[in-house]
Amino acid sequence: MEESSHKPKSSALEEGLMYTDTLSKFKLFAGFHQGELESLVGLSDVITVPAGTEIVKEGDPGYCMFVILSGKAKVFQKVAADEVPLAELAAGDFFGEVSLVDDGVRSASVLATEECRLLKITRMVIGILAGIQPSAAIQLLAAIGRSLVQRLRAGNQKYLDVLLAGHVPGSLPQ
Repeated sequence: MEESSHKPKSSALEEGLMYTDTLSKFKLFAGFHQGELESLVGLSDVITVPAGTEIVKEGDPGYCMFVILSGKAKVFQKVAADEVPLAELAAGDFFGEVSLVDDGVRSASVLATEECRLLKITRMVIGILAGIQPSAAIQLLAAIGRSLVQRLRAGNQKYLDVLLAGHVPGSLPQ
């Protein structure tokens, strides 16, 4: 799925620039000024994904993240023949950001549950942005880092809750 749209770059750029107002309202881009958003959108691709399309697949290599401009998607993992739901995503949410940090494979799949407009941000985009708008690249990576830490803290708390649920006072968890 990780293909760019087939529109000429100039029309894709014009279309992408329409989304700078939308992006400025998203927590991920809080603090960005208009020029920084325009640079980011100008370097990135805006793609449309029909409902029912698997945007990323668990186990596949990743090289980009996606920001949902409009539409909805669900995050899930396959366990045997079942899908385990992990999250529901909507406009302003993002996914795939871990692939900007490491060379590992996708840890979950994401399926468009409605038609989605997505901003696709690659590692290369971050590198170029760092050269032309360093403060924007730093802000974006810091926001991604805060999100990852928040998810890690939530995961740690769930793990502790599970451990403590079976804990007998005075004994150590096994």
